[in-house]
Amino acid sequence: MKKFLSILFFLVVFFQAKVWAEPVNYDEVKRDVVALYNTNKLQEAYQLAATIPEADRDAEVWLILANITQDYDKDLDAVFLLSKAIEKNPKYYKAYYNLGNLYFEDNKLTKAVQNYELAVKYNKDFAYGYYNLGCCYLKDALFSRAKSYFLKAIKLKPNEPIFYYNLALTYKKMNKNKQAARALDVYNKLVQE
Repeated sequence: MKKFLSILFFLVVFFQAKVWAEPVNYDEVKRDVVALYNTNKLQEAYQLAATIPEADRDAEVWLILANITQDYDKDLDAVFLLSKAIEKNPKYYKAYYNLGNLYFEDNKLTKAVQNYELAVKYNKDFAYGYYNLGCCYLKDALFSRAKSYFLKAIKLKPNEPIFYYNLALTYKKMNKNKQAARALDVYNKLVQE
């Protein structure tokens, strides 16, 4: 009987504490996670993000968890976490972009292209998505396509030197030396600024 009363007392106290406890504002926790992540306090950001219940994590929190996981060379875990971000928001272009980067690094160009295409589908002004598509096609020796995507990236972000460098490399591979020289000149000017 004593044991029963002890258990009953514990349950009453536990449930009262649950009822009286103030609910956690996960928007505030998320803001703190983002702030920690943006100041490169990755371990603290990860630990705090992990305190948010999975059902309350938005796509950005899943993305941050994936990015930190990738920084620790756990690419398979990062792919899983990015899929959770996409599940939470199927139009979250950043998750597709980061997934494309993982596949590109792993030389899975078809999967990389599929994800970069989704990234630019959901953000038509995303210059780096077009640039990375160009990189995929350059790596796959599809120079005409690579050139087209590098030019789209340049149109959106004309002051990004690396876009011109890879455009020059593409022209060089196409034996278009004059265009390659012009693109390389722009690259050199931008780098010196």
